[in-house]
Amino acid sequence: MHALEFLADNKPFPAVAIVAMYGAERYFRTEVLRRIPGASGEEAELSLTRVAGDQAELKTVMTDLRTVSMFGDRRVLLIEDADPFVSENRAALEKYVAQPAKGSLLILDVKAWKKTERLFKLVEQHGLNIECGELKGVELLRWMQQIAKQEYGKALDRENASLIVAMAGDGLSMLRQEIAKLAALVGDTPTIAREDVIAAVGGWRTETTWVMLDALRDGHPGKALENLQKLFRAGESPAKILGGVVFTFRKFAEATELARQGEKLSVALNRAGVFASSVGAAEAYLKRLGFERASRILALLMEADSEIKGGSRTDPQLLLERLFVRLAGEVVVSDP
Repeated sequence: MHALEFLADNKPFPAVAIVAMYGAERYFRTEVLRRIPGASGEEAELSLTRVAGDQAELKTVMTDLRTVSMFGDRRVLLIEDADPFVSENRAALEKYVAQPAKGSLLILDVKAWKKTERLFKLVEQHGLNIECGELKGVELLRWMQQIAKQEYGKALDRENASLIVAMAGDGLSMLRQEIAKLAALVGDTPTIAREDVIAAVGGWRTETTWVMLDALRDGHPGKALENLQKLFRAGESPAKILGGVVFTFRKFAEATELARQGEKLSVALNRAGVFASSVGAAEAYLKRLGFERASRILALLMEADSEIKGGSRTDPQLLLERLFVRLAGEVVVSDP
C-alpha cells in the first residue's frame, strides 16, 4: 500500500513482525515511523534500535530480534538505507520473514524493492510493504488540499496549491510548513487565497515577480523590465525567474491550443489553470498577441529554458530580456 493509505487508516497498528518502507520520499518514512508503536517519540528510547544498512551484520540483527526486551515491550529494529544489507542477506531474510521472532518488529528502509521478487511477496504475506513514493501532479495537489482542510480547516483550491508548489518546490516537508504558515496567516478566514500565498510563501521577491508578469501580460514591457532588474539586483537566479514566467505563460500556450481545437478562449484559459480573476486580462493578452504569435509561446519558453540552463553563452539577463520582448506583443500606449 502507499504511505498515504497507511497514514489515513485509523485502526491500531497490526501485529506484524516486519515492515518494508520503500521509495524516494523521506517525508513519508518519518510519518510512517510515527504511526508505528515504539518506532518514534518517547517509546523509541526504550524499544528502538537503529542500524545503518552498510554496517548491519546478519548474525547481530537476528540475535537482537530474538532477544526478549528487558522492559517487556516490543523490540523494534530499524535498518536504515538497508539496500546493501538486503542484497547480501536476501535468502536469510526470506527465511526469517516466513518464521519471524515473536515480540520483535523488523523495519527495512530501502530504496529498491521490486514487487516481482520473492522477498517482497513474503513481506506482503506476513507483514507490510509501504510505498513511500514521491507525489507529483494532481496527487500532490490533492494531498496539499487534504492537509489544509483536515489539519487546519482551510479551503485550498487547486490553483493556489499549484502556486505554492511553483514558489516553494515539491518537497512535502516544506509544503506542509508553508500550509501551516498560511493557515496561521489567514486566521479565522476559511479560505487560503492567491494574495495570501504570494504574501506568505514568496515574500517581496514573489510579489515583484507577479507584478512583473502582470505587466508583461498587460502590454507594459517597460514596467516588466524594471521589475526584472529589481530581481537581478536582489540576487534572484535567472532559472528561478524563468520558472515564474513558465508557470504563467505555459497556461496561455495551453489555452491557445485548446482554442485552436474549437474551445471558447475564456473557457480554454479556465481549463488551462489560469486564475479566475485573471481570465479577462489573459484573454485580452492573447487577442492582442494574435493566434500565430500565441502559438509560439511554448516554443519560446522551451528555447529560453534550454539557453539559460547552459545552451547559450549569452548573459542570462539578456536572454530573459529578449524573451520578454518576444512575449510582450503590442505595447499598450498607457504604459506607466
